[in-house]
Amino acid sequence: MIDTPYITHSEAQSVACIPLSVSCTEIKSEMGPAISEVYSVLAAQGVKPSGPWFTHHKHRPTDVFNFDACVPVEEPVAASGRVTQGELPARAKVARTVYHGNYDKLGEAWGEFIKWIEANGHKPAVDLWECYVAGPESSPDPANWHTELNMPLLD
Repeated sequence: MIDTPYITHSEAQSVACIPLSVSCTEIKSEMGPAISEVYSVLAAQGVKPSGPWFTHHKHRPTDVFNFDACVPVEEPVAASGRVTQGELPARAKVARTVYHGNYDKLGEAWGEFIKWIEANGHKPAVDLWECYVAGPESSPDPANWHTELNMPLLD
């Protein structure tokens, strides 16, 4: 389900983002339009994305998902509608893996990933992020979808 996890570090990343707080039943209907809105604002301002979009969750999701729907950028973005300029902070230690498959199994992938983190003696931070490297826009076959899972570590 997931590739072998590894430990790395991450650099700070400027983003254009929309903060969202939605129930687990609303996430499928809210995330797509939010990302489309970010891309529309970037296009209107002539700003090009510098990588694939991602979600930065402020804490592990429960019944409510509190996260930023983000697109990385290298140029400043002017606030427009719900879109604001933000930053994914640099992290000294991050556990990372890649999940291959349909988004409906992401919860299971995270469970497997967190078990690996804890079994290897690491302490996860409260936030996390998912980078949607390849999804439905790149292939109709979910076996070809790749989601990078990132968990900052406190140790």
